[in-house]
Amino acid sequence: MCLAIPMEIKSIDGPVANVEISGVTKQVRLDLMSEEASVGDYVIVHAGFAISRLDREQALETLEIFKELRLDAF
Repeated sequence: MCLAIPMEIKSIDGPVANVEISGVTKQVRLDLMSEEASVGDYVIVHAGFAISRLDREQALETLEIFKELRLDAF
């Protein structure tokens, strides 16, 4: 099973973004995105790549569902 996680972009340096969820920060590549991403945007992250942008409301709703499913360890 694959799971893509909504994460908030905290900073961008070229094709690499620092993203955060629940206090955990990771670096992800932005190369696969067809749209421009900015600091503060939420992106769907899978296997170290941001694959699409997600509006804030939808991201927070998805994270709430993860909590309900006990997947809040991200």
